[in-house]
Amino acid sequence: MDRKIRVGAVSYLNTKPLIYGLEKGMMEKTVELVIDYPSNIASALLKDEIDVGLVPVAIIPEMKNHYIISDYGITSDGEVASVCLFSEVPVEDIKVVLLDYQSRTSVELIQILLTEYWKINPVFQTAELDFQQKISGSTAAVVIGDRAFEQRTVSKYSYDLGTAWKQLTGLPFVFAAWVSNKPLGNEFIQNFNEAIAFGLNHIDEVVKQNPFPLFNLQEYFTRFIRYGLTTANRRGLKMFLQKVGERSGKQIPFF
Repeated sequence: MDRKIRVGAVSYLNTKPLIYGLEKGMMEKTVELVIDYPSNIASALLKDEIDVGLVPVAIIPEMKNHYIISDYGITSDGEVASVCLFSEVPVEDIKVVLLDYQSRTSVELIQILLTEYWKINPVFQTAELDFQQKISGSTAAVVIGDRAFEQRTVSKYSYDLGTAWKQLTGLPFVFAAWVSNKPLGNEFIQNFNEAIAFGLNHIDEVVKQNPFPLFNLQEYFTRFIRYGLTTANRRGLKMFLQKVGERSGKQIPFF
């Protein structure tokens, strides 16, 4: 390309290790970094406003062409801590679920889990700004990212979506992956992987640069979030996309 590669990443704490190397100047001559929340980054990738994005995997079926270009992503193998269903009543008593407007993957995931794992059929509503204040009575909400840590201190009931997926399927879950909408050269991909790995090899520095009183980030980055895209992760991703396809009535090609 005769310009920098436009790379989009989300603004949550769980992304900090993945973009640490880029923010430290690695690939500064070849990469332009854009930071936003997940659904905006997803939209930008679909519109070709960026070339690569750390995007919710639920957008893959919407892409004309998709390429997972990195060995890293945002995954869990059980409890993830920052993607949860919050309520004031037990899950079996929930009647309405508000869906986090910042997310796409968790919106699809919660609908699968409520049907197949918890076996209930609530009404789903798209949430608006500050929707957490509407969590009351039999109205619950999916809250993701940094706001979930605050909500954990408020809500009576918290149901972790990573845990529920693992119990349902026996597989890890992939929340986001580095996806491009066009082929990129092997040299770029190799350098990109090295830049991503740099942050994962300097977790202590990442934690120090991001003081956060509501949760132990050292544990979050090493125990709850898993950053490698393993073979098991890819099996979990394939199963998730198959289930999304079944719900939509479309056959979703996998890579």
